[in-house]
Amino acid sequence: MASPTIGILTSDRGPGDPERASLMGEAGRLLARKGVEMVCLAEQGVVPVPLISAARTAGGTVTVLADASIVLPAALAAVPISVVPDRAERMAQLAKVDVLVGLPGSLASATALFGAWAAGQGVPVVMLNRHRAFEAMRGFAADVLAHSVSGHDRKVQFADSVDDLWNKISWLLAQRK
Repeated sequence: MASPTIGILTSDRGPGDPERASLMGEAGRLLARKGVEMVCLAEQGVVPVPLISAARTAGGTVTVLADASIVLPAALAAVPISVVPDRAERMAQLAKVDVLVGLPGSLASATALFGAWAAGQGVPVVMLNRHRAFEAMRGFAADVLAHSVSGHDRKVQFADSVDDLWNKISWLLAQRK
């Protein structure tokens, strides 16, 4: 079986959890060890450097899907980058992955996660709800998706730790077979 492709949306800028960079590193290392191919979104000057660096150091495969504003730092010069200037096209391309993953980040990364999920017409998504980062979305899933999206629990999952994140991703991948 081919390696699964995971789209990852996160940010280490803006107010929020000071552990975000550490969580990105931990998630990048774990996903690299599991052999997944990662597609990281980079927009509006925000590049998830800790995630990409950790994944590549652990031997992972990472591609950056970016808007025209992105210039990768010299340390990431060998990372493949695909620039898609149009946001709708970028979201549609990102939605071609097997699973979307939302790590704690900013409102911009949460908005991008929703945009990619909507563009993918329900591609499975797992959100790392560390320190209740996605609690509002968890409430939305329980209150709205449960009543309007058939089988929402097989499309939207919430993880409480990075290890649990992999458990949820694995379960969603098995559901797609």
